[in-house]
Order: sequence, then structure tokens, then C-alpha cells
Amino acid sequence: MESPRWLREEEQRAWRAYIRMHGQLTALLNRQLQADSGLSLADYGVLVELTDTPDGRLRPFELQRELQWEQSRLSHHLTRMQRRGLISREECPEDGRGAFVVLTDAGREAITAAAPGHVEAVRSLFFEGLTPEQVAALERLSTQVTARIETAAGDCADPA
Repeated sequence: MESPRWLREEEQRAWRAYIRMHGQLTALLNRQLQADSGLSLADYGVLVELTDTPDGRLRPFELQRELQWEQSRLSHHLTRMQRRGLISREECPEDGRGAFVVLTDAGREAITAAAPGHVEAVRSLFFEGLTPEQVAALERLSTQVTARIETAAGDCADPA
């Protein structure tokens, strides 16, 4: 049995700094959205995905893929959003068993009202402390790590 490949001290510091930053940033952004608009960060994520499509509709599996959520989490969250009138569900004519998640007028109004405050919070909490070079480096790092994660996820996927 191989011994674990423990993180080096500098890797451990970097990892813990990233985890701490992510947790604090997520918590602050969630509180800001809740206070300003009554939306959660999860609501906002769903609404962003829907507004990024020309007709404001996606199949649940597409949302699940984009948000990286488990099916049960997505289903429960969409039910709560539907009760609040932010989204609706419509049958898919090409697939009798399938459905679309559809952005409602109330959902569009909610994200339109929430976006300016959210973007300002992202800018002030995250980007204003970074130089353009650091932003470019962050993009390169994020793209590189995401590619490794996607490759690893593909390697772990069940064969169809």
C-alpha cells in the first residue's frame, strides 16, 4: 500500500487560503444577495444560467451539468423557486417524459434587480484588490485546474 502524497507546506498554505477565501466570499455574496434582493446565491446561479439562453429555458440535466449539482439538490431547489414564481416547468414536446425549466417574468425581474448589487459586491470584494496581471493569472490558473478536473471526472465516469 502506497503512502499518501501529503501536501508540501506551501501547498497546504495555498490550499487552506483558497478554501478560506472561497468560504468567506460565498458567505458574503449570499448574505448580500439575500439582504438586497431576497435571492440566494443558488437562486442567482439558476437564474444566470436561464438568462444566458436566448429563450430562457433549459432542460434540468443541462442545469445540473452547468451548476454541478446533484439531481436531488436541483430538483428540490427548482421546486422552491417554482413556488416563489421565479421559474416554471413546461413539458418537452420532443420528449414526453422530459421537461424544460423556464425563466418567468418574475424571475427575470428578480435577477435584473439583483445583478447590479451582486456585480458591485463581486467587484469590491474580489477584483478591486487585484492587478490586471493577477486577474489574467487567475483566469489561466482556473482554466488549467478546471481542465484537470474535467479530465479526472471523465476518467471516473461510468461507461455508457
